[in-house]
Amino acid sequence: MSVHNGSTARLTLLMCAAEVLGMTSLAAYPSFLTELSALWSLSGAEAGFIGGAFFFGYMVAVPFLSGATDRVDARLVFVLSNLLMALGMVGFAFAAHGLWSAAFFQALSGAGLAGCYMPGLRVLADRVPHDAGTRHIAFYTSSFGIGTSGALLLAGALGRHVDWHVAVALMAIGPLLAAALVWLRVGHVAPPAAHEARWLPRFGPVLAHPRVRSLVSGYAVHCWELFGLRSWLVAFIAFGWTLSASTPWLTPTEAAALVMLLGQPASILGNEAASRVGRQRWIVWMMIASGLMCWVAGAAAGGPWWLLLILLSLYNVTVMADSASLTAGLVHAAPVAQRGAAMALYSLGGFGAGFVAPLVFGAALDLAGGTTVPLAWMFGFGTLGAGCLLWAMFGRRAA
Repeated sequence: MSVHNGSTARLTLLMCAAEVLGMTSLAAYPSFLTELSALWSLSGAEAGFIGGAFFFGYMVAVPFLSGATDRVDARLVFVLSNLLMALGMVGFAFAAHGLWSAAFFQALSGAGLAGCYMPGLRVLADRVPHDAGTRHIAFYTSSFGIGTSGALLLAGALGRHVDWHVAVALMAIGPLLAAALVWLRVGHVAPPAAHEARWLPRFGPVLAHPRVRSLVSGYAVHCWELFGLRSWLVAFIAFGWTLSASTPWLTPTEAAALVMLLGQPASILGNEAASRVGRQRWIVWMMIASGLMCWVAGAAAGGPWWLLLILLSLYNVTVMADSASLTAGLVHAAPVAQRGAAMALYSLGGFGAGFVAPLVFGAALDLAGGTTVPLAWMFGFGTLGAGCLLWAMFGRRAA
C-alpha cells in the first residue's frame, strides 16, 4: 500500500528521525579516536583499521540484510538491525580493550547499520508512489549526515562529563529509540514479487543494467571519500587546533559536527540541481571538485583555525553535493522486483570502500611521517579524492 502527499511527508519525516537516532554508532569511535589511540598505543594504520572495521561489518552483512528486503518487509529488517547496532555499541563500551576487540565490536555495529540505512530507504520506497519524485529520497539521504553531526555533538557533550565507556553506552540509546519508533509507527507492507526473490540476492541481473553499474561504482568512490573523511576528521581538527596561534572556541568534536552539518543542505540542493542540469553532468562536476578540494583541505593544518574550518566545510560540501543524486538515480534505475538486490550491491560497493579508505588514510599518514607532521595529513587527505577523479574520467558513462 503506497501513500500520497501529506502521508508521504509524514512517513519521510518519521524515517528521517529514525535514521538520525540510529547514526550514533558512526560517531562513537571517531569521536574518541585520539584518546583511544593513545590509550591502546595504536599506529595510524591500526587506528584506521578499527575505523574501517565498522564498514567491513557493514560490507559483510549488507548482501543479506538489504537483499532480505526483497523477501520480507524492510520495516522488520530495520528494527532488528537497530537492536544489533545497539548491542555492538554496548560491547564496544564495556568489552573493547585494544585493536582486535575494538575492531570486532565496530564490525558488529557496522553490521547493524547495514540493516538500517538502505532498508530504511526501502521502507520509504515501498510506501511512496514511484512517480512521487526524488525529494523524499534526498531528505532521507541527507539525514544520514545530520545524524552523524548530532552524534558528534552528543559524543562531545558526554565526553566532557563522563569517560568514553559511559559515553558510548549512552549513545546506544539512539538505535533503540529508532527501532521503537519504526516498529510502533510504520505499518506492514509486503515487498512486491516476494515469492520470486531469494534470501541472498543475485547480483548478475542487477549488473546487467549499465546505469546501475555506473551508479554503484560512483557510490563506491563517493563513500571512499566520505567515510575516510569522517573517520579521521575529529583527529585532524584536534591536530590543527594544536598548531593554531589562537584558541578555538569549539572542541574538535563540535567543530567536526559543524563541518558535517553544513554539508547536509548540499545533498538536498545538489539533487535539485541535478534535476535541472542533468544527473550525469552534475555528479561528474562534483566528483572533480571534491577530488581537488581534498588536497586544499589537507593543507589547511597550521593555518588559522577558522580558515581550517572553512576549507573543511567547503570540501565536505563538494563531497555531499552528489550523494542524494547518486542514491535517487539508483532507486529509479533499479527494476522494482530487484530493488533490494540493487540496494545491497550499491551498499556493498560503497561501504566496502568505506572499510578500506580509513586504513589507506592511516597508512599514508604513517608513510609520510605520522600524525604530527602537517604534510602527512595533506597526503592522507589526497588519498580520499583519487577515486572520484578516476570515476569522472572513466566510470561516469550511463550515470
